[in-house]
Amino acid sequence: MTPPTIVHLDADAFFVSCEQARDPALRGTKCAVGGAERGIISSASYEARACGVYTPMPTRRALRVCPDLILVRHTAGLYGRVSRQMFDLCESLTPLVQRNSIDEGYLDLGPCGWRTAEEVAAAVRGLQARLWAQLQIPVSFGIARNKLVAQIASKLRKPRGFVVVLPGDETAFLAPLPLGKLPGVGAKTEAALAGHGLRLVRDLFGRPEAELAAILGPGWREMLAQARGEDDRPVATEEEDAKSYSQQETFGADIGDFAAIERVAKGMVDGLMVKVRADGKRVRTLTVKVRYPDFSQASQGRSLAAATDLEAPFYPLVPVLLRGAWRSRRPLRLVSLKLSGVEDDPAQLEIFAAAENKRRRLAGVLDRLNRAGGGPAVKHGHQLPEKRPAPPAPPGNLH
Repeated sequence: MTPPTIVHLDADAFFVSCEQARDPALRGTKCAVGGAERGIISSASYEARACGVYTPMPTRRALRVCPDLILVRHTAGLYGRVSRQMFDLCESLTPLVQRNSIDEGYLDLGPCGWRTAEEVAAAVRGLQARLWAQLQIPVSFGIARNKLVAQIASKLRKPRGFVVVLPGDETAFLAPLPLGKLPGVGAKTEAALAGHGLRLVRDLFGRPEAELAAILGPGWREMLAQARGEDDRPVATEEEDAKSYSQQETFGADIGDFAAIERVAKGMVDGLMVKVRADGKRVRTLTVKVRYPDFSQASQGRSLAAATDLEAPFYPLVPVLLRGAWRSRRPLRLVSLKLSGVEDDPAQLEIFAAAENKRRRLAGVLDRLNRAGGGPAVKHGHQLPEKRPAPPAPPGNLH
């Protein structure tokens, strides 16, 4: 029998796991990665999840349901670096690796030549062990004949899950599962289906097609195919080009200091341009969005005459767009930036591009220094806190 060769990788509580690898004292604790009280939870340990903390719960609510929650702020650059290392280790096992997101992806072991399911399972077990030994990152794996079943399998026994579904067993594997385990069936859809007596995957098989069409609508055939475990999508190794780059900052308290917000926004430009250069792209358009405490928001954008991968051309636009979006000058809850108008970075052939190339080389050196340090080891001036003049000394004798 042909062995299952499609593997779904799903890192367990990835952001938290990265922080626990950096600080092992966090292991076994109720901890979560997220913003201050005005932010949201990005990732929660399984101990915190047992207390009712989930993603993306508002931080303030998480602290109410779990008062002893240890809140960890995001560590700049850490998660992307660990993700790259994780997928690099995957590519040491097979060249066919699809990076779906920072913590999730697919592997196709077909080209590796293993003849039995036991050989495939042993190879993936070895990868799971190397990811822990080298990165201290726990990962769950699902192995099946196709991507759909492998993805569902990887999420069944987290953390450190390992589920193998043999070819031909797909329908039997899926049948006893809740319908909410199928991709695209969210909580509201699952509740609506339960109202028709459809709770488990197997419940779909006992209904006439006309009834399924009436309940599920035009997508009934696709859902029935998923319920049977049918999927012919290949593992795609080509990453889709980014269409935009964005970042936002939710302030711990509402803020009305224009200079402080401008510094934050320029710092976002710096961080985003590192990603633009890493992808070999250039961007043309900057959009600034502000959000008020009542969650109303406004935005303004402007494009450069030519796309660039350098920060400096965007700096003058930041205060202009910030003023344009922030017309009421009420204190702000959030500010966000988006860089769009993405273009491939062409070779610089013009003789007059020498000065720009020097700035680009300097930016590349700074990027490497910051990556090596795991964070912003070298900062731009606007990233430094504003220095206020010291108050005058009181009158009297000086000692």
